Amino acid sequence: MAGVVRRIISSAKAPAAIGPYSQAVVVGDTMYISGQIGMDPASGDLVSGGVVPEAEQALKNMGSILEAANIDYSHVVKATVLLADINDFAAVNDVYKKYFPANPPARAAFQVAALPKNGRVEIEAIAIANQIVERS
Repeated sequence: MAGVVRRIISSAKAPAAIGPYSQAVVVGDTMYISGQIGMDPASGDLVSGGVVPEAEQALKNMGSILEAANIDYSHVVKATVLLADINDFAAVNDVYKKYFPANPPARAAFQVAALPKNGRVEIEAIAIANQIVERS
């Protein structure tokens, strides 16, 4: 019986998991990227300055994980943004749109009670780990 290939993706350029989970898992052509917070991979601390630099770092961390799978932001098809304060929605959007300038992925955003390390934002994503052909 043939099965579906499952592989773990990790990048030393992104923070190590702070729990029993992988940075990302690819099953078939679908990549599931664990939530990324604004953690500096070198220090393990949140970047300072609030939600904007945290969102920037979270998306950089995601980019490192995408790169480890030989893909980029254009392969992301769904993202979920978790916010400590929904009033940060517009500020995070301003950062987010720099990483997804054209044909952005589907997305949901929620305010949550708390995030790891008292972060202000966490972003998880689903990407396609294969060539994508755009059609309208």
